[in-house]
Amino acid sequence: MTPEELQAARDRTVPDVVTGGLRVLFCGINPSLMTGATGYHFAHPGNRFWPVLHRSGFTPHQLHPAEQTELLRYGLGITNVVARATARADELSAEEYREGGQILQAKVESLRPQWLAIVGVTAYRTAFGRRTARIGPQDHTIGGARVWALPNPSGLNAHWTVQSMAEEYGRLLARVGEGTAFTPEAP
Repeated sequence: MTPEELQAARDRTVPDVVTGGLRVLFCGINPSLMTGATGYHFAHPGNRFWPVLHRSGFTPHQLHPAEQTELLRYGLGITNVVARATARADELSAEEYREGGQILQAKVESLRPQWLAIVGVTAYRTAFGRRTARIGPQDHTIGGARVWALPNPSGLNAHWTVQSMAEEYGRLLARVGEGTAFTPEAP
Protein backbone atom coordinates (compact mmCIF):
# COMPACT_ATOMS: atom_id res chain seq x y z
CA MET A 1 0.00 0.00 0.00
CA THR A 2 1.53 3.30 -1.05
CA PRO A 3 1.36 6.45 1.08
CA GLU A 4 -0.78 7.99 -1.66
CA GLU A 5 -3.27 5.11 -1.51
CA LEU A 6 -3.49 5.43 2.25
CA GLN A 7 -4.06 9.19 2.08
CA ALA A 8 -6.76 8.64 -0.55
CA ALA A 9 -8.62 6.54 2.04
CA ARG A 10 -8.97 9.50 4.43
CA ASP A 11 -12.63 10.06 5.35
CA ARG A 12 -13.81 6.86 3.63
CA THR A 13 -16.35 4.71 5.40
CA VAL A 14 -16.29 0.94 5.67
CA PRO A 15 -19.45 -1.19 5.76
CA ASP A 16 -20.31 -2.73 9.11
CA VAL A 17 -20.12 -6.50 9.54
CA VAL A 18 -23.49 -7.01 11.21
CA THR A 19 -26.74 -8.88 11.31
CA GLY A 20 -29.59 -8.89 13.77
CA GLY A 21 -29.35 -10.72 17.08
CA LEU A 22 -25.56 -10.91 17.47
CA ARG A 23 -24.06 -12.18 20.69
CA VAL A 24 -21.45 -9.40 20.68
CA LEU A 25 -21.19 -6.32 18.49
CA PHE A 26 -17.60 -5.07 18.70
CA CYS A 27 -17.39 -1.34 18.16
CA GLY A 28 -14.12 0.26 17.14
CA ILE A 29 -13.35 3.94 17.52
CA ASN A 30 -13.15 4.65 13.78
CA PRO A 31 -11.52 3.04 10.74
CA SER A 32 -7.80 3.49 10.20
CA LEU A 33 -6.52 4.62 6.82
CA MET A 34 -5.53 0.99 6.13
CA THR A 35 -9.07 -0.12 6.92
CA GLY A 36 -10.42 2.62 4.67
CA ALA A 37 -8.10 1.57 1.86
CA THR A 38 -8.77 -2.18 2.12
CA GLY A 39 -12.38 -2.20 3.28
CA TYR A 40 -11.49 -4.60 6.11
CA HIS A 41 -11.90 -3.70 9.77
CA PHE A 42 -8.81 -3.64 12.00
CA ALA A 43 -6.64 -4.09 8.88
CA HIS A 44 -3.52 -2.21 10.01
CA PRO A 45 -0.73 -4.76 10.55
CA GLY A 46 0.00 -3.29 13.99
CA ASN A 47 -3.58 -3.67 15.17
CA ARG A 48 -3.96 -6.55 17.61
CA PHE A 49 -7.73 -7.10 17.37
CA TRP A 50 -7.62 -10.35 15.39
CA PRO A 51 -4.95 -12.08 17.53
CA VAL A 52 -6.68 -10.92 20.73
CA LEU A 53 -10.08 -12.13 19.50
CA HIS A 54 -8.62 -15.59 18.91
CA ARG A 55 -6.49 -15.80 22.06
CA SER A 56 -9.46 -14.81 24.19
CA GLY A 57 -11.49 -17.71 22.77
CA PHE A 58 -14.00 -15.83 20.64
CA THR A 59 -12.79 -17.61 17.47
CA PRO A 60 -11.32 -21.11 17.09
CA HIS A 61 -8.47 -19.81 14.93
CA GLN A 62 -7.04 -16.40 14.14
CA LEU A 63 -8.98 -14.73 11.39
CA HIS A 64 -7.41 -12.30 8.95
CA PRO A 65 -9.10 -8.98 8.25
CA ALA A 66 -10.23 -10.27 4.83
CA GLU A 67 -12.14 -13.02 6.67
CA GLN A 68 -14.16 -10.53 8.73
CA THR A 69 -17.54 -11.85 7.54
CA GLU A 70 -16.71 -15.18 9.22
CA LEU A 71 -17.41 -13.39 12.51
CA LEU A 72 -21.12 -13.58 11.76
CA ARG A 73 -20.94 -17.39 12.03
CA TYR A 74 -19.83 -16.92 15.64
CA GLY A 75 -22.53 -14.42 16.50
CA LEU A 76 -20.06 -11.54 16.35
CA GLY A 77 -20.05 -8.28 14.38
CA ILE A 78 -18.08 -5.07 13.91
CA THR A 79 -19.04 -1.42 13.66
CA ASN A 80 -17.45 1.90 14.70
CA VAL A 81 -18.37 4.87 16.87
CA VAL A 82 -17.29 7.26 14.10
CA ALA A 83 -17.59 6.05 10.51
CA ARG A 84 -14.86 8.08 8.77
CA ALA A 85 -11.30 6.83 8.34
CA THR A 86 -8.41 8.80 9.85
CA ALA A 87 -4.73 8.16 10.48
CA ARG A 88 -5.25 8.51 14.26
CA ALA A 89 -8.25 8.66 16.57
CA ASP A 90 -7.06 12.00 17.97
CA GLU A 91 -8.09 13.55 14.63
CA LEU A 92 -11.74 13.14 15.67
CA SER A 93 -13.63 15.86 17.52
CA ALA A 94 -15.68 15.37 20.68
CA GLU A 95 -18.75 16.34 18.64
CA GLU A 96 -18.03 13.52 16.16
CA TYR A 97 -17.87 11.07 19.05
CA ARG A 98 -21.17 12.31 20.49
CA GLU A 99 -22.89 12.19 17.08
CA GLY A 100 -21.41 8.73 16.53
CA GLY A 101 -22.77 7.64 19.90
CA GLN A 102 -26.29 8.65 18.85
CA ILE A 103 -25.95 6.76 15.57
CA LEU A 104 -24.54 3.74 17.40
CA GLN A 105 -27.43 3.72 19.86
CA ALA A 106 -29.94 3.64 16.99
CA LYS A 107 -27.95 0.88 15.28
CA VAL A 108 -27.91 -1.21 18.45
CA GLU A 109 -31.65 -0.67 18.97
CA SER A 110 -32.22 -1.98 15.45
CA LEU A 111 -29.76 -4.91 15.51
CA ARG A 112 -30.47 -6.03 19.11
CA PRO A 113 -27.09 -7.60 20.03
CA GLN A 114 -26.80 -9.10 23.51
CA TRP A 115 -23.60 -7.16 24.21
CA LEU A 116 -22.03 -4.01 22.81
CA ALA A 117 -18.25 -4.18 23.30
CA ILE A 118 -16.64 -0.81 22.70
CA VAL A 119 -12.93 -1.20 22.02
CA GLY A 120 -11.59 2.03 23.42
CA VAL A 121 -12.72 3.32 26.81
CA THR A 122 -11.92 6.94 25.92
CA ALA A 123 -14.20 6.76 22.87
CA TYR A 124 -16.92 5.27 25.06
CA ARG A 125 -16.50 8.00 27.68
CA THR A 126 -16.74 10.76 25.08
CA ALA A 127 -19.51 9.29 22.92
CA PHE A 128 -21.81 8.52 25.84
CA GLY A 129 -20.81 11.12 28.45
CA ARG A 130 -19.49 8.46 30.85
CA ARG A 131 -16.43 10.37 32.08
CA THR A 132 -15.53 7.94 34.86
CA ALA A 133 -16.00 4.70 32.88
CA ARG A 134 -13.28 2.08 33.21
CA ILE A 135 -12.44 -1.06 31.29
CA GLY A 136 -14.96 -3.80 32.02
CA PRO A 137 -18.73 -4.22 32.27
CA GLN A 138 -20.73 -1.02 32.50
CA ASP A 139 -23.71 -0.27 34.72
CA HIS A 140 -26.15 0.66 31.95
CA THR A 141 -27.35 -0.51 28.56
CA ILE A 142 -27.23 1.11 25.15
CA GLY A 143 -30.12 0.40 22.85
CA GLY A 144 -31.05 -2.56 25.04
CA ALA A 145 -27.60 -4.19 24.87
CA ARG A 146 -25.34 -4.72 27.86
CA VAL A 147 -22.11 -2.75 27.51
CA TRP A 148 -18.47 -3.74 28.07
CA ALA A 149 -15.59 -1.30 27.55
CA LEU A 150 -12.53 -3.09 26.20
CA PRO A 151 -8.96 -1.88 25.68
CA ASN A 152 -8.21 -0.41 22.28
CA PRO A 153 -6.25 -3.03 20.28
CA SER A 154 -4.34 -0.42 18.27
CA GLY A 155 -0.59 -0.89 18.27
CA LEU A 156 -0.43 2.68 19.57
CA ASN A 157 -1.96 1.52 22.87
CA ALA A 158 1.22 0.47 24.68
CA HIS A 159 -0.52 0.11 28.07
CA TRP A 160 -1.99 -3.27 27.10
CA THR A 161 -0.20 -6.33 25.75
CA VAL A 162 -1.83 -8.94 23.54
CA GLN A 163 -1.97 -11.25 26.56
CA SER A 164 -3.53 -8.71 28.93
CA MET A 165 -6.06 -7.68 26.28
CA ALA A 166 -6.92 -11.34 25.59
CA GLU A 167 -7.57 -11.80 29.31
CA GLU A 168 -9.97 -8.83 29.36
CA TYR A 169 -11.74 -9.94 26.18
CA GLY A 170 -11.92 -13.39 27.77
CA ARG A 171 -13.72 -11.89 30.77
CA LEU A 172 -16.39 -10.66 28.37
CA LEU A 173 -16.57 -14.06 26.68
CA ALA A 174 -17.08 -15.72 30.05
CA ARG A 175 -20.08 -13.45 30.68
CA VAL A 176 -21.49 -14.06 27.22
CA GLY A 177 -20.89 -17.77 26.73
CA GLU A 178 -19.81 -19.18 30.09
CA GLY A 179 -16.17 -19.30 29.02
CA THR A 180 -16.49 -21.51 25.96
CA ALA A 181 -15.42 -20.59 22.46
CA PHE A 182 -18.23 -19.73 20.13
CA THR A 183 -19.07 -22.49 17.68
CA PRO A 184 -20.24 -21.69 14.19
CA GLU A 185 -23.93 -21.74 13.61
CA ALA A 186 -25.14 -24.39 11.20
CA PRO A 187 -25.62 -23.12 7.63
